[in-house]
Amino acid sequence: MSALLDYLSLVMQNFLTFFYHLTESMGYANYGLAIILLTIVIKLLMYPLTVSQINSMKQMSFIQPKLKELQDKYKGNPKKLNEEMAALYKSHNINPLSGCLPLIVQMPFLIAIFYAIRAYPYEGAQNFLWLTSLKDPDPLFILPVVSAAATYLQTRMSTTPQQMEQQKMMMIFMPLFILWISYKFPAGLVLYWAVSTIVQIIQQYYVYKKPLQIQGEAKE
Repeated sequence: MSALLDYLSLVMQNFLTFFYHLTESMGYANYGLAIILLTIVIKLLMYPLTVSQINSMKQMSFIQPKLKELQDKYKGNPKKLNEEMAALYKSHNINPLSGCLPLIVQMPFLIAIFYAIRAYPYEGAQNFLWLTSLKDPDPLFILPVVSAAATYLQTRMSTTPQQMEQQKMMMIFMPLFILWISYKFPAGLVLYWAVSTIVQIIQQYYVYKKPLQIQGEAKE
């Protein structure tokens, strides 16, 4: 796995260099813009996986009330509960594990770009907006705040009404964690996280707006 991540990290760094030269050819050589372009391209390439993951979440949300009924009805009979749950999944053509696969596929790439940007050998000027260096933390603390706010919104969008109570702590903890680590991370890496999360929010909004087809029935 380490060799694969090292290889993917090198590939990501080469792509970042490519986008930097692309901005250079447009007369505005800028690493910050190159990171934004790289992030958007990666999110677009992974969009089919994002759609699959979100649709799986929507499917599970749709049958959640029926699952709750079964859990209440057969709470003293685990074997019967598992049989009824399996029948419910089958009747709606739902695989409860399908939401995990897209995340597993994406994970090596997400880790690779994390290491690629954190260790990227910048050459020349690194000015971007108010930032004077992408290798150092954001001195004005703007990117960490943006990243934390975007993470909260993305987590909030991913949480169904049924999960709201259970996920309440995660909705608070995750943005605070991102805020804390972003304070110490290189600004280039935090820029990647902020842009990636914002693009994810846009993609989620678009997918959630589309009706979900379950066993030939369109469900919002």
